[in-house]
Amino acid sequence: MLDGLEILDTPPEAEFETIIACAQRLFGTKIALLSLVGEDRQWFKARRGLAACETPRTQSFCAHAIRDGGLLVVPDATRDPRFADNPLVLGEPNIRFYAGVPIHARDPVDPRTAYAMGTVCIIDDHPRTLSAEEATLLGELGQLAESLLSARALAARAIAIADARGAALQRLDITHRQFRQAERMADIGSWRLTLADNCAEWSEQIYAIHGLPPGVKPALDDALAFYPPAARAQVVDGLARTIATGDPFALETDFITAQGNVRRIRSMGELEVRDGQPVAVIGVMQDITARYRMEQQLRHSARRDDLTGLANRAYFNEVLDDALGAARREGTRLALALIDLDHFKAVNDTQGHLAGDAVLRQVATCLGADYLAGTFAARLGGDEFVLLITRDAALRDLAGLLERLVGDMRTLGAEGCGGCTVSATIGAAWLDCDVRDRSDLLHRADLALYDAKRACRGTVHVYRRGAA
Repeated sequence: MLDGLEILDTPPEAEFETIIACAQRLFGTKIALLSLVGEDRQWFKARRGLAACETPRTQSFCAHAIRDGGLLVVPDATRDPRFADNPLVLGEPNIRFYAGVPIHARDPVDPRTAYAMGTVCIIDDHPRTLSAEEATLLGELGQLAESLLSARALAARAIAIADARGAALQRLDITHRQFRQAERMADIGSWRLTLADNCAEWSEQIYAIHGLPPGVKPALDDALAFYPPAARAQVVDGLARTIATGDPFALETDFITAQGNVRRIRSMGELEVRDGQPVAVIGVMQDITARYRMEQQLRHSARRDDLTGLANRAYFNEVLDDALGAARREGTRLALALIDLDHFKAVNDTQGHLAGDAVLRQVATCLGADYLAGTFAARLGGDEFVLLITRDAALRDLAGLLERLVGDMRTLGAEGCGGCTVSATIGAAWLDCDVRDRSDLLHRADLALYDAKRACRGTVHVYRRGAA
């Protein structure tokens, strides 16, 4: 069944890479994989944190998950007799924790039959557990990967049918019933653009995706009107290149239905040649809105701190690295400020974590003030926050800006915290030619923060060369 999908040893694809990247970030594990288990090996369609692209099936944890038919959680592989002597446990990558959920492929001939073919799994080199909420989320990621694999197989099958049937596909007389079932199941429709008159033939599902009842063949200009201008240019360019070169095209873009609803579609097309001459472009279109929105939500949740809504440490590191690179290329300035709360532990200890959470949300509100527009704020963890300043107007009076922020935070938790008041101390550092990387800049800001705490809490200190 796996060989029939023609997916083994294929290049990376953005959809699967996104799922695995989100899994690694959401669960904070060293490794995340989309594995496909064959007869003698397991191959990784997408991977994070692991250099190898495949391992022998005899060493596969995922094969156990497939055989068991459900979520497999191994809190500590060294204590599990099934895996204690596994080379992947005894040596690199030193697996201790494993959690994997099986993914299935449907038989294209009998969609009611599904076969387990791999897993979405997370792996770490230290023991840990998986909560019920995390198990649910891992299962949802597995379902998303499964849907993408099914849609990919159906789309590839639709293209293969179009290629094999040629003229017969024009009338849909031989494969019509099977093709319509595939369309309904995967929300995929087929289309054909006749080059002689620039008129399109649509299957029923294409009309449904457009929000139109089946009817008259649309002209090319009418079909293109459903795309926003930028997307329309992509479609026109894809068609033109296919007609000129004979190479197939594939694109993913926004789409507007007849009712004005914005959707996300993926379209593929290739040239139909008869007697050596191009006569049409044929292809398929799939409504991928639900998958696209889920990916966006996963990407957002992987980058945000749930409590405050600010960026989390991982996302901040990405933004800071990009900003450092841009500043060095363009010769611009930037500064970084570490913000640490004073007396926050007293609020948690005396008033409880709900009161502490309220204080952290107040900090997020302060960091969203209008005068901080153009800065980038994040919660690094606990009661530690960070602010990246790149806007010239803010950098001209950095000390004044941070003094104002300290003033705004002087009475955090004044209400509802039983008299406990939280303030903030800030340590800041400029990017200069001596700063090697992100860690160096953060270290300088941390030194300034330490000096501020030692001198007087609730103040601002800016790093000075030689302070280390």
